[in-house]
Amino acid sequence: MCAEPTPLSRCALPAHPERTLAVHAGQILDRRRFCADVAAAASALQCRTQAYYALYHEDAYLFAVLLFALWHSDKKVIIPGNNCPATADELAEQGYVLIGAWQGRESPLPSPSEANIEWHALSPADTQLTLFTSGSNGRPKVIVKTLLQLQREIDALEAQWGRLLGESAAAATVSHQHIYGLLFRLLWPLASGRCFHSQLFLSPEPMLKALAGQPAYWAASPAQLKRLDELTAWDQLAEFSAIFSSGGPLPPDAAAQIERHCGQRVIEVYGSSETGGIAWRCSVQDPRWTPFAGIELSRSENGRCLLTSPYLPDASAYPMDDRIVLHDDGRFSLLGRIDRIVKVEEKRLSLDALENALTQSDWVEQAHCLLLSNRRDRIAAAIVLTESGLEALRQQGRAAIFKSLRRQLQRAFESVVLPRKWLFFDALPMTRQGKIDHALLRQLFSLDSARYPQLLYCRIAINRAVLEFRIQPELVYFDGHFPGMPILPGVTQLAWAEHYGKLFFSIEQPFLTMEAVKFKKIILPDALIKMTLEWRTESGKLYFDLSSISESHSSGRMVYGARS
Repeated sequence: MCAEPTPLSRCALPAHPERTLAVHAGQILDRRRFCADVAAAASALQCRTQAYYALYHEDAYLFAVLLFALWHSDKKVIIPGNNCPATADELAEQGYVLIGAWQGRESPLPSPSEANIEWHALSPADTQLTLFTSGSNGRPKVIVKTLLQLQREIDALEAQWGRLLGESAAAATVSHQHIYGLLFRLLWPLASGRCFHSQLFLSPEPMLKALAGQPAYWAASPAQLKRLDELTAWDQLAEFSAIFSSGGPLPPDAAAQIERHCGQRVIEVYGSSETGGIAWRCSVQDPRWTPFAGIELSRSENGRCLLTSPYLPDASAYPMDDRIVLHDDGRFSLLGRIDRIVKVEEKRLSLDALENALTQSDWVEQAHCLLLSNRRDRIAAAIVLTESGLEALRQQGRAAIFKSLRRQLQRAFESVVLPRKWLFFDALPMTRQGKIDHALLRQLFSLDSARYPQLLYCRIAINRAVLEFRIQPELVYFDGHFPGMPILPGVTQLAWAEHYGKLFFSIEQPFLTMEAVKFKKIILPDALIKMTLEWRTESGKLYFDLSSISESHSSGRMVYGARS
């Protein structure tokens, strides 16, 4: 078993000073160091008159120091989901002081002052933090959590899995800027006396290297677990005390693959930022969910499922946004979200049903549909093709794929609700929280066809993207360049490289210069072009190459960073 638990309200008080708390920057830090760092930061914050702070930091230890320092200095804390400049600008306009690590606005730990701190336990009912989640209208939804709510949820997690985890350290490939990572990566190990790894790992490989065989559990997302393949170090994954997944359902074939290769039954956790944890499951054969202790589900008069939970702000029943089937044994099944019912030309459409129909095709492995609202509502479909689908795409082209899928859909859906826009991917783009990246999809679907090439296929990896285009003759850049011999301008190729680079990667530094730019072969209308982009964070360089089947047309590097 792990060390004696410490309530969140007392985690920064100088008790159990020798207890290992975190692995940070290659060092093992104990609770004495944590309390000293919190006290130093809190002493500086107490001297500040500002009351509202927006906290972001990818490093879990530094985030924890600032979070508890803000709480102990009686500041109001908001935790945004990202540190993008647009988010920073909006929060600054609302009067929040940015603290932590913001793109282009690095904020180090506050320097300690001589202020005297009245060191006492936090009030569980009065200490709060504010989180954001995606709202139905696309705007972030504000969610306030008290320390009491968070403590109750941690107590439930410890009661459910504390014995299983023992003294395992927490390692994560999900961010603590959202509720799942906040609990599983940081607050649960902190309160239960377990060590946590401060680094946010982007993939299993560096995480396994850092763990070096030490006992640990893994907080992961479905997107990350789906990407495990034959090259995965399955023998090392087998050594985890547990693998957790949340943020969306884990496909049964992915769960089966993990169990088959390393014997691990992934523990899926169902819940949301608003509700906290609701239920869990870990069986490939049985897809039903088991509610946590204290969770009650009932049915309202209109058939909607109602939740009563100790993690909600009060005892009121919370109307669920998911369609749920309740079973006699207390478990339940999920059937998709209620709010995925949309209207197109006054016709009601279930996006879940449309996606399920698409995946009935031998060519479609996964589909995600969304409503695009501009001058008129249209459905767009992001498609992950199977091997046979990829072969059909290569042999028959996009138009044939569209026609086949539309024919299949017309058996069950009216023509007006069928997808009007399509994109093909090797895997659906995901955020760091393991959610489908709707913002990126909407930007790709909304690109002006008169100014950007027709996107045929997209492969996205960490810091790398490969895009396959058709250079349509209708692009505005061919007009007058040149009469009788249209050629795609080099400056357009550079503009596309930068635009897509900033679309797929977090490039927020100002543009400095270009290096090794070469235009080797002209690009004509109707050409099929592959654009390869690679972002190297350390050097601040975006590598690009535009090529066709047999040759490179242009290549080079764009350099970003502060001017010296």
